[in-house]
Amino acid sequence: MASVKLHNGKSFSSETGTSMLDSARAEGIILEYSCRTGRCGVCKTKVLSGETEAFKGETSLTSDERAAGLILTCCRHAVTDVEIDAEDLGALGNIVVKTLPCRIDTINKLADNVVEVILRVPPNSKLTYLPGQYLDIIGEAGLRRSYSIANAQRSDGKLELQIREVELGMMSQYWFARAKANDLLRLEGPLGTFSLREKDARNIVFLATGTGIAPVKAMLEQLLDNPSLTAGKKVFIYWGGRTLNDIYWNPQLQGMDATFIPVLSRADAQWTGRTGYVQSALIKDAIDLTQTVVYACGSEDMIHSARDALTTSGLPVKNFYSDAFVSSN
Repeated sequence: MASVKLHNGKSFSSETGTSMLDSARAEGIILEYSCRTGRCGVCKTKVLSGETEAFKGETSLTSDERAAGLILTCCRHAVTDVEIDAEDLGALGNIVVKTLPCRIDTINKLADNVVEVILRVPPNSKLTYLPGQYLDIIGEAGLRRSYSIANAQRSDGKLELQIREVELGMMSQYWFARAKANDLLRLEGPLGTFSLREKDARNIVFLATGTGIAPVKAMLEQLLDNPSLTAGKKVFIYWGGRTLNDIYWNPQLQGMDATFIPVLSRADAQWTGRTGYVQSALIKDAIDLTQTVVYACGSEDMIHSARDALTTSGLPVKNFYSDAFVSSN
């Protein structure tokens, strides 16, 4: 069994055939992650010394990244003692992943192809999480899908989800045709490491496409409840959709220095707002990216494109946090 040393000095043992991500979690150490399938790239890190081996495909890595010694901790174990340029996320170490029964409290349409589902869990089984994290819903025949939690912790413990319809999607057929109040489901969570970080930056930028606005909504609620987190900072929310129908939520931002920028990629002639892609809109606005932290959530394409474009334009690599929505039916 090999040892993995982290940038901040902590270490854990790496088991053959078990991802470094899971080996770390088994010892109470939380590394960055999201999809756990090699597709989102959130767990990307650099090997500083030693040898690792991939046991599943690192599909989100480019050839240049591989050549530079970057790996995905969800896809590799250590062969020798290694050191990687990653840190333990202490704030997430006390978060307990649970599997709980839940019932649909309400279900409402937000747009033609988006529903808001509010879940309630048993009163003695409140789920503790950080805004930005997601959970898995387990439905009929064990069908499992991941959804971001769209609210900060509520006193009643209810959980809000924003769910987009997927054509021919097995879970979509349930949400959009059969789901009703009081249906019994199960959930597993909280999952992922997408959450606000303590960063010495003057600007906080959120980039979202589609229902990627859900975790952003939760994090904005956290900021509104904790004014000290935005003291002396400017907040920007860029939300991208194809048409105006995709902009189904209007944030309430009173109490913080915040700007909301909806961006449409297929706007009609009546639209007078921003057009194109959210990352391009951010770059055009010439915000000082060297003094910025970015939280991005949405499609895989947007996440990869935004990371490349923004870091090329001056954003520190370690100031880009993301949660990519990996497609499934």
